[in-house]
Amino acid sequence: VQLQASGGALVQSGGSLRLSCAASGFDFSDYGMAWFRQAPGKGRKFVAAVTWSGDSTYYEDSVKGRFTVSRDNAQNRVRLQMSNLSPADTTVYYCAAQKGFVTRYPADYQYWGQGTLVTVSS
Repeated sequence: VQLQASGGALVQSGGSLRLSCAASGFDFSDYGMAWFRQAPGKGRKFVAAVTWSGDSTYYEDSVKGRFTVSRDNAQNRVRLQMSNLSPADTTVYYCAAQKGFVTRYPADYQYWGQGTLVTVSS
């Protein structure tokens, strides 16, 4: 099983970035997918999630209207389009997979990617 996150970069405040997570080694279309982020010394925080079918999405309040999560089951990939970024969004972002329904709780997720760093300069 592998989740390979990519797309993290340095971007200016107000800019946009797209994160991607490529999945392999499991039946991707059976899993809900989510993005979390984690600041140094803190726990992982829910950012966004998409159900196995892609029909439903969920967002943490601070990213609603700025971030969009989507998935492509044919390509075994989930993406996080981020816009109007602010320095508060600076941290490491992780993709995660959960069999069945998505939740906001990291402990519910079975598989994790390695993280990709997003840095937003002011």
